[in-house]
Amino acid sequence: MISELEQNAKLEEAQHYLRDQVGLSPELGIILGSGLGSFADLIEEKIAIPYQEIPHFPVSTVEGHAGQWVFGKVDGLPIVVMQGRFHYYEGYAMHEVTFPIRVMQGLGVKGLLVTNAAGGINPEFRSGDLILIKDHINMMGDNPLRGANLSSFGPRFPDLSEGYDPEWRQKALAIMPNYGIRPQEGVYAAMSGPNYETPAEIRFLRTIGADMVGMSTVPEVLVANHGGMRVLGISCVTNMAAGILPQKLNHAEVMETADRVTKQFVSFVRGLVKEL
Repeated sequence: MISELEQNAKLEEAQHYLRDQVGLSPELGIILGSGLGSFADLIEEKIAIPYQEIPHFPVSTVEGHAGQWVFGKVDGLPIVVMQGRFHYYEGYAMHEVTFPIRVMQGLGVKGLLVTNAAGGINPEFRSGDLILIKDHINMMGDNPLRGANLSSFGPRFPDLSEGYDPEWRQKALAIMPNYGIRPQEGVYAAMSGPNYETPAEIRFLRTIGADMVGMSTVPEVLVANHGGMRVLGISCVTNMAAGILPQKLNHAEVMETADRVTKQFVSFVRGLVKEL
């Protein structure tokens, strides 16, 4: 298990490299999930840095993830966007999955907007819906805060009672109708993957209060909260989970649905950037 000293040394090296490459202090970080990377096309004064060029960064291996950080501005706000994330199921350790969030914190980023593609469990949801995350259930069997506490970032036992910022959620709910989106919130359950869940697992998740399910987001949100960042989460329901409808699941459907809602999603996130 990586020590606090080793982790801090890697973070400092990555931060030093990025500061040399980018003359910008981003205020907001955005993680773009599967098929949702086109938001980066809006960024002005753009500087794109592939993950493989950043010291100690993992490399994204999933279709639909461009695999780069993009620095710049949207409507005057300095931001950094992750086009593609890292997943536990790719074989990375939790501290590797969340390494970019620690780097953001070291660069002074105060807020995080995290998006994902998710399976719908709540029968009120439909494929293509954009749902605000109001809470989560960690079913991944691991936690990125396990091990040595990075005390320079946050406490040993961080509070998650408001893991998804209530004020930001209210602002998002208020503007959703402006973009043709039905205002909805839900609880996101994170599984380790990479297989899609069984119908029995979906029935279990529904019983314990989950509205949608995916294989990401929760590790990043845990580390973001530990480091004092405000967080807003959005799930794009790209398919109904196993057993909800009589159909088999595949990644092509996830990508097709994400592509279908891309224009609406991009407009909504741009509106959010102005509000947050």
